[in-house]
Amino acid sequence: MAKKEHISETQATQCLRKHGIAFSEHPYAYEEHGGTAVSAQALGVDEHCVVKTLVMQDEAAKPLIVLMHGDRKVSTKNLARQIGCKSVAPCKPEVANRHSGYLVGGTSPFGTKKTMPVYVEHSILALDKIYINGGRRGYLVGIDPKAIATVLTIQSVDCALDD
Repeated sequence: MAKKEHISETQATQCLRKHGIAFSEHPYAYEEHGGTAVSAQALGVDEHCVVKTLVMQDEAAKPLIVLMHGDRKVSTKNLARQIGCKSVAPCKPEVANRHSGYLVGGTSPFGTKKTMPVYVEHSILALDKIYINGGRRGYLVGIDPKAIATVLTIQSVDCALDD
């Protein structure tokens, strides 16, 4: 019988356990700049169900998190309009790391260093199961997307562009 790979706790998994959220663990070989295409292929799942956690900021440099399908991009113009900001832009990696407490490529919306508003692409909430970063590069957790709202204060948005 194959030995199950031991995965040490992360801030994200501690947060999920604390809230009683059931999740499955999915380690994979992380590839620099591989993105969700690599993780989806490694897990054998549709990239649309792999959710990326993007740390962005508004015109006042206030950080926010956007959860987006792996096979879609964020329309920052649409997002800004929907959340009442002049503009939204991705944070530089070192700034994103500082806000979230995670390395870019391993950012989870759960257990972040700073509490930030979380905006979720509305169609993510309609999926049966999503795969989202578990707080480390090369590590996704599978959860029911409805569980996001029990752990985080979220706002549903419609800002996806086809990739």
